[in-house]
Amino acid sequence: MLDPRLPRYQWGQEVLAAVDLYNDGSVPEAEEDQLLIVQGGPGEIVQVGHHAEANVPLYMVDFGLCVLGCLEEEIVPVTGAEAGG
Repeated sequence: MLDPRLPRYQWGQEVLAAVDLYNDGSVPEAEEDQLLIVQGGPGEIVQVGHHAEANVPLYMVDFGLCVLGCLEEEIVPVTGAEAGG
């Protein structure tokens, strides 16, 4: 059994969508394949979990309009310049 991979990001961290995020069916109020969050959309990590089968961290990110489960390659951290600081 592989040890779980450590998460790159932490709970409470501000992030941006690295890519356009579409509904994979996990948001029942929206059509499947509907664009939910555009690339660059801001969010905050509200929970850090682990996808056991894929052995990767999974992040619950509150983008304001909805909370989505994201993989590391789907989000990037907000830097000081992007945060206005």
